[in-house]
Amino acid sequence: MGILKVKKEQYLRRKKRSKKSFPIEGEYRLCVYKSAKHIEAQIIDDFSQNTIVAASSKEKVYNGKKINKTELASLVGESLAERAKSKKVISVYFDRNGFKYHGRIKSLADASRKGGLKF
Repeated sequence: MGILKVKKEQYLRRKKRSKKSFPIEGEYRLCVYKSAKHIEAQIIDDFSQNTIVAASSKEKVYNGKKINKTELASLVGESLAERAKSKKVISVYFDRNGFKYHGRIKSLADASRKGGLKF
C-alpha cells in the first residue's frame, strides 16, 4: 500500500469524524477548506442548506499584503467573525473538514473565537 493511499484514507476518516450526522434547526456549521496557498471558511445552515457568511484569503483585501499563511488565516477568521456578528450568528460548531487542528486551521479557529464566535 502506497504512502499516498494511507494519507488519503486518514484524511477521509478525519473528515467523516469531524461532521455531525444530522443537522439541527438553528444550529450552524463553520466549515473550513484550505489549499496550498489559500484558506476559506463559511458558516452554513445545514437545515435550510444555505451559506450565511463566508470569508476567504482570495478576497481583494488580502491581495497586496506580504504576510505568512498562518497570519493570513487569522485575518480571515477575524473577518468571518465580524460578518457573523452582523448576521447575529454567535454559536457554531467547527467542521475542520478532515484537516488536522494545527497550523492554519488552529489559527483561523482561535481568531474567530477571539472575534466573538463560540464553539
